[in-house]
Amino acid sequence: MDSDIAREITSLPAPIVKELASLVGGRISVAPSDLYVRGKGECYHPSFPPDIICFPETTEEVSAVVKLARRESIPVVPFGAGTSLEGHTAALRGGICIDLSRMEQIIEVRPEDMDVMVEAGVRRKQLNSYIRDTGLFFPVDPGADATIGGMAATRASGTNAVRYGTMRENVLALTVVLPDGSIIKTANRARKSSAGYDLTRLFVGSEGTLGIITEVTLKLHGMPEAIISAVCSFPDAAAAVSTAIEVIQSGIQVARVEFVDQVGMEAVNRFAGLDYPVEPALFFEFHGSWGGVEEQANRVGEIATANGGSAFAWASSPEERSKLWQARHDFHYAIMALRPGAKIWGTDVCVPISKLADCIEFARADAAGAPFPVSALGHVGDGNFHMSYVIDPDNPAERGQAEELASRLGFHALSLGGTCTGEHGVGYGKTKFMMAEYGAPAIALMRLIKSSIDPDGLFNPGKILPGE
Repeated sequence: MDSDIAREITSLPAPIVKELASLVGGRISVAPSDLYVRGKGECYHPSFPPDIICFPETTEEVSAVVKLARRESIPVVPFGAGTSLEGHTAALRGGICIDLSRMEQIIEVRPEDMDVMVEAGVRRKQLNSYIRDTGLFFPVDPGADATIGGMAATRASGTNAVRYGTMRENVLALTVVLPDGSIIKTANRARKSSAGYDLTRLFVGSEGTLGIITEVTLKLHGMPEAIISAVCSFPDAAAAVSTAIEVIQSGIQVARVEFVDQVGMEAVNRFAGLDYPVEPALFFEFHGSWGGVEEQANRVGEIATANGGSAFAWASSPEERSKLWQARHDFHYAIMALRPGAKIWGTDVCVPISKLADCIEFARADAAGAPFPVSALGHVGDGNFHMSYVIDPDNPAERGQAEELASRLGFHALSLGGTCTGEHGVGYGKTKFMMAEYGAPAIALMRLIKSSIDPDGLFNPGKILPGE
């Protein structure tokens, strides 16, 4: 563990520790193991531990901690489930970690309005389990069982985004603690508004640099009458990607369309005990009425066949669908299991859908000579895909090569009119792309927004903006 720590833990003055403890009912920790985890999460970057962790249970407690931090000029870093991958929770300058995991109340479900208000620490699986009997569900499903607050802060996405959108489209309103400790509501519950600045969208994706999200009001969606999933294999990756592009361009309303390459399918089979063909594949899901779902599936099947795809392997029962999509969600762990003891250096990009085949082919060709396993998968329905480089974490050469591959892919995506990240977020791991993606005038405006809201630069410093 020590070799993976990039910052030495320091101790805050005893009076400050005592005051912090009094603000949150004694719920603090300075245990080195706790600090290490909060400074790293699941990312492949080294740990930058905070100096102390506070566990508030209310928005007011968060506000009190923030006011103390501002008074004492102590940096503040929020923490949800720690599932982000670009160093979002790293305490680059030390300070206070505000762990929101105890703020896990589902405040109010309004089935008639199809919305729900939750505290930031509620997990996505917890939420869907709670609302199951209402006939509604929350569709955004990143691979990890993330917290809703963290999903909002990183503008998270998932396999359902092609049909239901990302967190950007599914957050109605937020409660946010600002760097001076004040508490704001960004909006009411109306499904649309043309009143004033869109504060909700300002904070969705801000990664804790502008404020700490403590409550989230979300759109819910009706559970479809019929849901059918299927897997289709292809002779090569190009045929699979071409099929996905044609399906989207044809206007077929698929709910999910996921690409997994040959290496990934082998990993999924081993990890989940499945027996799919070890070939590039597309995972589909169709939502709607029984007649509509059948029509969608038939049309997609025709497109797949024209591109050399196999017959669909269907999963229509809830149990079969759950097994299929759990295998997809377990991809990160499955690919890592191909090389025991290895870690994944992962990255994601998103490009216009017409450029998707080009970008995936570039990534695969660029990594063809790598001395470690490499796999591509993606939410190809919206042009987003991931590359996983399965490296020996104790081998600096492999780590350096993976970083170079990820960097070249990010800049190539930008050259195609895309973005350096479709859903992972920036953290500090992708700040190097921001100037190239936005240009100096836009970055200057972002800095102005940041300095206006957080003049002391205490909220999650070193994230999003280059050179911070």
